[in-house]
Amino acid sequence: MDNVTVRQGESATLRCTIDNRVTRVAWLNRSTILYAGNDKWCLDPRVVLLSNTQTQYSIEIQNVDVYDEGPYTCSVQTDNHPKTSRVHLIVQVSPKIVEISSDISINEGNNISLTCIATGRPEPTVTWRHISPKAVGFVSEDEYLEIQGITREQSGDYECSASNDVAAPVVRRVKVTVNYPPYISEAKGTGVPVGQKGTLQCEASAVPSAEFQWYKDDKRLVEGKKGVKVENRPFLSKLTFFNVSEHDYGNYTCVASNKLGHTNASITLFGPGAVSEVNNGTSRRAGCIWLLPLLVFLLLKF
Repeated sequence: MDNVTVRQGESATLRCTIDNRVTRVAWLNRSTILYAGNDKWCLDPRVVLLSNTQTQYSIEIQNVDVYDEGPYTCSVQTDNHPKTSRVHLIVQVSPKIVEISSDISINEGNNISLTCIATGRPEPTVTWRHISPKAVGFVSEDEYLEIQGITREQSGDYECSASNDVAAPVVRRVKVTVNYPPYISEAKGTGVPVGQKGTLQCEASAVPSAEFQWYKDDKRLVEGKKGVKVENRPFLSKLTFFNVSEHDYGNYTCVASNKLGHTNASITLFGPGAVSEVNNGTSRRAGCIWLLPLLVFLLLKF
């Protein structure tokens, strides 16, 4: 008889082929008698007799569990001598993740270790994958994932998968948050005529989100100042002037900070005349660059 393989929770059928020479027959689990002929010897209600004919003697074990795994023996008695046949019951168990790291928040540059422990029969294969548009493939084919000197690009969800081909893979996720100090990615000045509305914009990336402050000549601008509105969002701050005056022109400082540090950028609110001067200066410089090759040509010629 071949081995019998079933999944946990299913029923296992153990069959023994016999003939008319058999006078007695029994099923045993190791040294324990389960059935002898039509008589049940064990108390387990999950073990039932399926057939006892001249050609087959079969029992069924219902709702199989891992402790049912092992050798089973069909013992027959003939007129001449006893014979036995052995079958090994193999119980497969779907993968299950029994331990996994909690979500973690860590400062950039530090090391992290993620753990994912899974059980199953056969023993499941455990893999880690970074769920990110920039991440490709697996980052670890092991229960443990070690990241040295973590960067902000390595933040996000990490997926642990446990599989053993008995059932669909089991998947769990761990969220990794990487904290880093602010850096200002965009600081936009603007040119606005007197009497018009103007807005200065400051964008900063940071985890946790940055807090913004605006200054002019070392004096902090606060919400509620007449004609001025400060609008702060997690990654963006806007300083709006509803009716620009000559007094409003000048350099403003945007300061972005969180618990890990701070940074600042200078942003200018200027009038139309300043725009014109910048454009004229650019045109004059472009003209000089265009005349330079001609001057070199004339000097070499004469």
